Amino acid sequence: MYQLHFIKEALLDIEEIILWYEEQRVGLSYDFELCLEAGVHEISRLPSSFQKRYKTVKIRFISRFPYGIHYIIKEKQIIIIGVFHTSRSPKNWEHRINNQNKKL
Repeated sequence: MYQLHFIKEALLDIEEIILWYEEQRVGLSYDFELCLEAGVHEISRLPSSFQKRYKTVKIRFISRFPYGIHYIIKEKQIIIIGVFHTSRSPKNWEHRINNQNKKL
């Protein structure tokens, strides 16, 4: 069984996305949260199943929303490094990977 961990920046990503969706339409943020939760649950069950996107980063796309859950696997840990819009370049979050590699 893997231990799931969100870095601080990933939690801030999620908070920002939720606030944005709630501004667009009341209740839409709740729909996003449900889809995000389903994606995280699937990652925790089958962490190796999803495609490697950049170096050691794997991604699980969120259904119904243009976001991906980006994570790395280190030993028995799944580390969520961010939840990013699909249009964002890996260059925008490469520093998060480097920071995690230094910590582990």
